[in-house]
Amino acid sequence: MKYDVIIGSEKSTSSYWKDVWKYRELFYFLSWRDILVRYKQTVVGISWSIIRPLITMVVFTVVFGKIANLPNNGVPYILLVSAGILPWQFFASAFSESSNSLITNSNMLSKVYFPRIIIPVSTIIVAMIDFLISMLILAACMIWYKFLPGVQLLLLPVFILQAIMVSIGAGLLIAALNVKYRDFRYIVPFIIQFGLYVSPVGFSSSVIPEKYKLLYYLNPMAGVIDGFRWSILGGPSVFNTPEYYISVAIALLLLLAGFNYFRKIENNFADII
Repeated sequence: MKYDVIIGSEKSTSSYWKDVWKYRELFYFLSWRDILVRYKQTVVGISWSIIRPLITMVVFTVVFGKIANLPNNGVPYILLVSAGILPWQFFASAFSESSNSLITNSNMLSKVYFPRIIIPVSTIIVAMIDFLISMLILAACMIWYKFLPGVQLLLLPVFILQAIMVSIGAGLLIAALNVKYRDFRYIVPFIIQFGLYVSPVGFSSSVIPEKYKLLYYLNPMAGVIDGFRWSILGGPSVFNTPEYYISVAIALLLLLAGFNYFRKIENNFADII
C-alpha cells in the first residue's frame, strides 16, 4: 500500500509562528549567505553600500537643489536629500530582493517543508546592513555641516520599523504573485523607478500642493521618508500632519494583505514553481 505524505504548513497562525521560530536557524543561514554572496568578486566590495547612495545624493542635490532650486526647509540641501535617499534605498533593496527570493531559491521549495516566509523576510536583514553602512554618509554630512539632531532622533526606530513593514508587506505580496505570474519580475523595476520620483526623496513634501496631498500620501513611503527626515533634521512634526496617518494605515494594510495572500498560496509554491 502506498501512502502520500504531504508536507505543509499548519492552518493556524499560532502554529505557523511556532514553525517560524523552530526554523529560525535557516533564517540566519539565508541572511548570512546573501551577505557573503552580495558583493562577491566585486572590486570595491561592501563599499558599494556607500558609493550607490552617494552618487544618487550628489545627482539629486544638483538637479533639485541647484537647477530646480526647490526649498530646503532651512537645512543644507544635501542633508535633505541624504535623509530621503537612505530609507528609500532600504525599501528598494529589500523589496527588489524579497520579490525575487522565491524564484531564486526555487530549488529549496520542493525538497522539504519549512515556513516559506523565511526566504523573503531574510532579505530584509541584508538590506538593513546596507542601510546601516549607508548611514555613515549622512553622519559624515552632518558632521561636515555641524548639524546636530534634536531629541526627536529618539523616534527614528519608529520610522525604520514603518519602512520594514512596507518592505515586508510589498515583498511578500509580489514574491507570492511572482511565483504564479512571472510578469512581475518586469513590473518590480518599474515600481521602484516610478516610486523614486513620486516619493519625497530629492525634495521636501512641502512642495506638494495641498489639494494633492491626500492622494500623495497614499504612497506609504511618503510617510516613511517624511518621518525619517523629521527625526534627523527636525522641523514641523509629522505627527501633526493628518495625511501622515494615511501612509501608516496603508503600510499596515499592505503588511496584512501581503502576509494573508502569501499564506493563502504558500502550500502551492512547490507545485507552481
